[in-house]
Amino acid sequence: METLAQDLRQMQRTPLADEHVALIRERGTERRYAAGEMVVRPGDPMDAFIFCEEGEIEVVDPDTLERAIEATIGPTQYLGEIAFLNGGRWTMALRAAQDTRCTVVPRAPMLELMANVPEMSDIIITVYAARRRRTFEEQASVLTIVGAERDLALGRVAGFASRNKIPMRRFDLGSEDADRVLTRAGLPLDQPVLLYGADKVVENPTPRGLARFLGLDLTLAGEDQFDVVIIGAGPAGIAAAVYAGAEGLSALVIEDQVIGGQAGSSSRIENYMGFPTGISGADLCFRGEIQAMRLGTRFVMPRRVVGIRRNDDESYCLTLDDGEEIQSRAVVVATGVQYRRLPLDRLEDFEGQGVFYAATDLEARHCRGSEAVVIGGGNSAGQAAMYLSRTAKHVHVLVRGKALADSMSAYLSNRLEQDPRISIHFESECAALSGNDHLESICIRNKSTGEQRDLATPALFVMVGAAPMTSWLGDSVAMDDKGFVITGVSETCNSPYATSAPGIYAVGDVRAGSTKRVAAGVGEGSVVIASVWNYLNG
Repeated sequence: METLAQDLRQMQRTPLADEHVALIRERGTERRYAAGEMVVRPGDPMDAFIFCEEGEIEVVDPDTLERAIEATIGPTQYLGEIAFLNGGRWTMALRAAQDTRCTVVPRAPMLELMANVPEMSDIIITVYAARRRRTFEEQASVLTIVGAERDLALGRVAGFASRNKIPMRRFDLGSEDADRVLTRAGLPLDQPVLLYGADKVVENPTPRGLARFLGLDLTLAGEDQFDVVIIGAGPAGIAAAVYAGAEGLSALVIEDQVIGGQAGSSSRIENYMGFPTGISGADLCFRGEIQAMRLGTRFVMPRRVVGIRRNDDESYCLTLDDGEEIQSRAVVVATGVQYRRLPLDRLEDFEGQGVFYAATDLEARHCRGSEAVVIGGGNSAGQAAMYLSRTAKHVHVLVRGKALADSMSAYLSNRLEQDPRISIHFESECAALSGNDHLESICIRNKSTGEQRDLATPALFVMVGAAPMTSWLGDSVAMDDKGFVITGVSETCNSPYATSAPGIYAVGDVRAGSTKRVAAGVGEGSVVIASVWNYLNG
């Protein structure tokens, strides 16, 4: 971990070459800041690249307004993090620690310069990504959640922020840190809250509201027609986004929930080429997102497509959940699948309060030192069980059949069966949920014998079945009896990813007959753009 921290600090300070600085000065204007003057404030649009020529700029603690970290920005360094690529907002306060002179370049010409000078772009994006990663891991932000474990709405915001690597401080209600923050803000010590800065309460927080505030949910009104809109930001969608940008297509990715999709909830993927020690789904997809943004692809989230229709000019009109419409010449469907919900009484009451559909650090906190239950026999369930076994007292895996799913990788099934901290219960199912405000226990029923027993647990992880997310497509493309999109080569299109509608393609888990693996999704998303290119230029 110390090596990682050292690497991140080094990446944050990587200097630009002299010729790069000269190009920045040609396009920028000089701006001076007196000692103590704010350079940027939280919530300000990240609409300019700020290069420090002389002086020193410090990060300000949102609680004390004192210097937050020892490291500062000095001559030859520059401000910002990865949100600059997508036109986001500042989530940290930065102040001139002494009289400071900077060169400031507006965002649009700076992005154009980065596109034309890839060597400079590589340095800047590497530094930006390292800063975002370090800020996220150290929870250094002016956004603070207190008591997400007790408030369902705040829990959703915390989950959204965590899985999208949005920097946010999180404190448990009743902790010393929580008491300090709430006391400073003049708030009761027993009420969950989302704070912005030192004392501003964010009313009615939602993932959409947070995304809009941070500039992740971009306004698209008045935008020209896109070459391709990619719906879904799982591995297949992100791969398509990377290759669309690389081919110079104007591309937009629309994601309903979190970057990474279902793969983003995987705590560790060990069979993806190039990562011999494994990588989390969230990290893999975060890297892909940065790569795609660097190549010019735009992302908006959390937005949901609810309808599609073909225009008279053979382009497509996509309708979003708020009624906004987007025009595109081609569409790539990469919406993937979602875990099926169990037909249990009070399921909705406990969702986010003990019932979860992902197993990351955020959810694992709920079962630290306690019994945890995972339902499912596929790879996702196996990865969740292995991850949870690090912190839970014991992990119980409920499998409806007499064996683990044939689709589970052999290395994973072997580990599950050999780990003394994991018990696999075959021919078993969850029959009931119990608890007051939070899940407290479940009833396990053996399907063969009918025997039932109660198990005290604060956390149930549901990873069973997979329903394709295709209802928004209506009858615009052909689907099989389970709702998966049918694709294949036809007389009019020589692409295995073409649907029955010209200009619409499907990749990844949503496609009928696809291999449900991260690498397969990445491969399909990469290849489909060649078909899109041919369609647009045919």
